[in-house]
Amino acid sequence: KSQQDVLLPAVEEGIVVLIGATTETPYFEVNSPLMSRSQLFRFEALSDNDMKQIVASALKNKENGLGALNVELDEKALRHLIKISNGDARAALNTLELAVFAVSPDEGGDRKVGLKTLEDAVQQRFVVYGKKGDAHYDVISAFIKSLRGSDSDAALYWLARMIQAGEDLKFIARRMVIAASEDVGLADSRALGVAVAAAQALDYVGFPEARINLAHAALYLAKAPKSNSVITGIDKAIKDIEAERSFDVPKHLRGSNYKGAKKLGHGEGYKDPHSYPGHEVSQEYLPPELGKKTYYNPSGLGDDQ
Repeated sequence: KSQQDVLLPAVEEGIVVLIGATTETPYFEVNSPLMSRSQLFRFEALSDNDMKQIVASALKNKENGLGALNVELDEKALRHLIKISNGDARAALNTLELAVFAVSPDEGGDRKVGLKTLEDAVQQRFVVYGKKGDAHYDVISAFIKSLRGSDSDAALYWLARMIQAGEDLKFIARRMVIAASEDVGLADSRALGVAVAAAQALDYVGFPEARINLAHAALYLAKAPKSNSVITGIDKAIKDIEAERSFDVPKHLRGSNYKGAKKLGHGEGYKDPHSYPGHEVSQEYLPPELGKKTYYNPSGLGDDQ
């Protein structure tokens, strides 16, 4: 931040023209004053047709490409190359070059690159993912929304996407612990225990085996009945605390164990629920100024009745 602050006056006066390219998300990496004085251009992934043109150009260009090597790229190999590159031209060209030099010229001097050669050249699909960039936030968002939407297959897909991309597994576990209370809540309170257990298993077991524990928790959360009464209730209460003045604790609810409390009338009139049938008794627990304020509204789903 201090380095960016130093740049700001020079940028503002026009002494410095700041031009940058980054794979990170500028809104998170660049401070607001610099962003407000900048024009942001987002580069999107290339389309399949764009990729075909780039590969074709690389195969024809004799000066800066592979044209001098007489490469014949099989149609299936081309489709696979485009698929594994995920719209990244640099990844496609690097893989193509590796595959081309992996085959020897035939008697006619041609290098024939087939699907098998492409598969050998790249051992796994390029996973577009930046742990601090857009994909980090977009994929975890898709994962949580899949859990919330009770789509088990989608939850596993996005979980696998994050695991393969090298996402911090503790981050994934923390988000599932949050979702257990935020999206499942009292509809199935066991979900919180499952999510916490998965997070603990991550430390106890370690990767790669812990992927099974994470998947276990993800499937449980996806299949569980859903209720957001926990988060709506606490947020509603916090909103009232912020909006209203702090009301005094009713006298019958105040502590009476410290010195002088009983002389002040603290605890007088309090009814101990354990002394009544069913261990329940009607009395006011909220400040009288709030009246019959309701914060918890059960969804009626699962155990949230």
